[in-house]
Amino acid sequence: MLLRTYEKCQEVDRVAGFREEKVIGSQAAMMAYARQAKAESTRRAYACDWADFAGWCRANGRMALPAEPETVALYVTALADARKVATLQRRIAAISQAHQFAGHASPTREVVLRTVMAGIRRAKGTAQTGKRPILTEDLRLLIAQLPETAAGRRDRALLLLGFAGGFRRSELVSLNLADLTFTREGLVVKLRRSKTDPEGQGREVGIPYGSTPATCPVRATRVWLDLLGSESAEESIFRPINRHGHVLKRRLTDKSVALVVKRWAASAGLESAGVAGHSLRAGLATSAAAAGVPERAIMAQTGHRSVTTLRKYIRSGSLFLENAAARVGL
Repeated sequence: MLLRTYEKCQEVDRVAGFREEKVIGSQAAMMAYARQAKAESTRRAYACDWADFAGWCRANGRMALPAEPETVALYVTALADARKVATLQRRIAAISQAHQFAGHASPTREVVLRTVMAGIRRAKGTAQTGKRPILTEDLRLLIAQLPETAAGRRDRALLLLGFAGGFRRSELVSLNLADLTFTREGLVVKLRRSKTDPEGQGREVGIPYGSTPATCPVRATRVWLDLLGSESAEESIFRPINRHGHVLKRRLTDKSVALVVKRWAASAGLESAGVAGHSLRAGLATSAAAAGVPERAIMAQTGHRSVTTLRKYIRSGSLFLENAAARVGL
């Protein structure tokens, strides 16, 4: 009897332990999915923002969690002279997220903070300084600098494909061989996921043949792929190249795209300080607008969901299209 009872207890413990393990596993999966709700770059930024706020609170003898609305208002006031409005708004978002995840009411919704932020926006303005667009004529200058080496061929494909597709740098480096399909009309690029498509519905982008072979994105991509040789369909397209000219197996980072653009912009004699990876995307939108391409066609290529964001580029590109001052006979 005692033996049977002991064995029964062991069985109960074993089952209980199994169930606890499953619960813990489910909790881990839950947290993993919760983390996927935000892009990795956003999570990193929020973590840095929260660390900065918590550090400021410790230095000033204030509680970070839960924080009083006045604490947050004093924090953004302390940063206002040195930080842009967009940075302050992201810090507030990070503080709000931290409170909500901890089960506290967000202190960022109170009138004291809204009033302070309204005053900061009015005093500092909200205009954002965008990256300098690489226009079509600029791109030709960049391409002319490229050598006939492995790195030169890779960079030619990266620059031309990035421009013609209006791709974000994260989209460029995410491309695999399986995402490209060559057709009679050009190249079809399958974007599996993007900033505006975090749930991975995907979209296809058509890259037409260029009128000039030297700046044709389809030909440049084909030349680069021929150099890569036979690879798995899931291999990345754009990869690092070591100092010996050997193509490595790992994926190029999005920061490397910005460095490539900056390097060849400087080589072409362009001002590289305001140039970055986003300059290719901005350049296509601006150049297309200057050529009179309709908004819907530009948005179909770039994947912009916000007309307001797109029109920032269109305004720059169409300053001299149908310009009132140009038609009054000056």
